[in-house]
Amino acid sequence: MIPFPEVLSRLSGSFELSVGATVSGDFPDAVRLALPGLDLRPGDSGEIDVRRDPALGEEAYRLTAGSRGVEIVAGGRAGAFYAAQSLHQLLPGDSYRFTERASWPVPGVRVEDAPRFPWRGLHLDVARHFFPKREVLRLIDLMALHKLNRLHLHLVDDQGWRVESRAYPLLHEVSSHRPRTAVNHHREPAAYDEVPHGGYYTLDDLAEIGAYARARCVTVVPEIDVPGHASAILAAYPEFGATGERHEVLDRWGISPAILSPLPPTVEFLTTVFDEVMGALGGTPYVHIGGDEVVLDHWAASSEIVSYGESLGLAGANELQAWFLRRLADALAERGARAVVWDEAFVSGGLRADTVVMPWRGMGVGRRAAAAGHDVVATPVFPLYFDYAEASAADEPMAIGDAITLADVAAFRPAPPEWSDEERARVLGAQAQLWTERVPDARTLDYRMWPRACALAEVAWSGTGRDGFGERLAEHLGRLDALGVEYRPLDGPRPWQRRRPHRPSGTRVADVMARIEAMTHDPESTRPSV
Repeated sequence: MIPFPEVLSRLSGSFELSVGATVSGDFPDAVRLALPGLDLRPGDSGEIDVRRDPALGEEAYRLTAGSRGVEIVAGGRAGAFYAAQSLHQLLPGDSYRFTERASWPVPGVRVEDAPRFPWRGLHLDVARHFFPKREVLRLIDLMALHKLNRLHLHLVDDQGWRVESRAYPLLHEVSSHRPRTAVNHHREPAAYDEVPHGGYYTLDDLAEIGAYARARCVTVVPEIDVPGHASAILAAYPEFGATGERHEVLDRWGISPAILSPLPPTVEFLTTVFDEVMGALGGTPYVHIGGDEVVLDHWAASSEIVSYGESLGLAGANELQAWFLRRLADALAERGARAVVWDEAFVSGGLRADTVVMPWRGMGVGRRAAAAGHDVVATPVFPLYFDYAEASAADEPMAIGDAITLADVAAFRPAPPEWSDEERARVLGAQAQLWTERVPDARTLDYRMWPRACALAEVAWSGTGRDGFGERLAEHLGRLDALGVEYRPLDGPRPWQRRRPHRPSGTRVADVMARIEAMTHDPESTRPSV
């Protein structure tokens, strides 16, 4: 079982669970949703009985299976849903297929479980390469199977804007597509495919994604990354930029100096967009506002922006960026949401106390953020950036660097034991990032995400990898096979997965970590190499 529960005891007896069996008590919809192939029917009494126990946490549950059926006791709907996911994993792997089989054997067991962390996330960059709604819904289903509960959607970057705006329609009409895409390896001469790329989610799509996720106990965390990474926005509305010049939607990877203006019209523009996105999603407790890799040169060169900062009593562009992000966080708080930022925003200072920090440049800056009183979601490049290859080998698909292995992810500790109790208490959980510069399609997404995300699920649920993970994963891959997931095999890629070969050792993750961790001690470290 992945993630492995706190308690799993084998009991005598077993039970044959029939297709069309009855589920009774509390939260029958959650149980039916976790076992879609069984066509369970709600009723007053039945083979699966669910009861709520308010003494348990919302996501906690107890599951007992024996000769008389299945009993679930859950703290809330999420607990019932996760109990049913555990019940599903007790069935043979073929139960994840739609078949004509009439029943499935359930072994006698007692399971008691609750998550170590409330934030168990996956991040998907849909800006660099767009993934249609069907792929997002499928990813939500796979997250639910693994008891992952936060889907962070990176909706905007230099290379594309991915959501409809009825208030600012040029965002989806102009900023959602580019004429071509870079296909060269990292740090090699530019080469392009000369194929248009684009797409966006309508607000109705976003509403469907939000509802679909909520039903499966997943919270969608939208990211509107500002004030940098703004080429796509400024291709549609250059008046919100620091210079007023029109940009093109970027067709190459890397960082652009394009930056939004911090002046009031930009804040009004962004708060309107927040209202549209949050309204479509049905409300969300978190909105990510970025704050990373910002080139502030255009702010420093603008007399209007410099004067505006001085009028606020701010000493320079870095303090102005901190003010700008806090202003957006205040607007989100007024709307019932907490801001989430990348760690550069923490290093710049001035964040609201309730802002959540994602320390992508290492757990050192994460510890400093926790010590300063911020909640933290562990997101370090090593070992949670899944755009890195899993092996330093040419038969891997093209990746930004190497290597982050399955074992690296399984060994990760989101709340390191050397941190103080107070610092560890600030860790909300962990999240893996899949940046998609070199992930052009859903098949590559599967390969990059799985089975490393299986290891993440165990670490984020339990706080650490549990004994026997390798043996349990080998069995679990049969479930992924049944679901049609084109994961990376444990012994390396299949022949058809070796497209666009990787160049090993061009960028070593250890070298990257050493460089970016050193940058976190510089208050002007928002500026990347351009």
